[in-house]
Amino acid sequence: MDSKEFLTARKNIGKTQRQLSELLGISIKAVHSYEQGWRKVPSHVERQIFFLLSRTRDNAEKLNDCWKIKKCPPQRRKHCPAWEFQAGKLCWFINGTICECQIQKNWAAKMKICRSCEVLSYLL
Repeated sequence: MDSKEFLTARKNIGKTQRQLSELLGISIKAVHSYEQGWRKVPSHVERQIFFLLSRTRDNAEKLNDCWKIKKCPPQRRKHCPAWEFQAGKLCWFINGTICECQIQKNWAAKMKICRSCEVLSYLL
């Protein structure tokens, strides 16, 4: 997540910098730094931001589960934690999902795939 996305996300969540810092459990200086591009947004903060965005959008209910969007075969679904925990609209939040037919090694690799997917793209 770059500084522009972070700033846009904060505005879409409808919080001031201070309110967001309190919500995320980080300092207001950290929020300033992320928005100015002085510091890279850590993965745990990015994850929380996306979660908050997913809970504030009116159209979140309209989105289909990831296995429907990706047309995952039943055999793959059985091994995917998004299916197991019925979190098809929050699949990007869960590590170990089987997107692109394999489990991604880390958050950065996972997010590279998730950012091009319809499930997460409605948040950006």
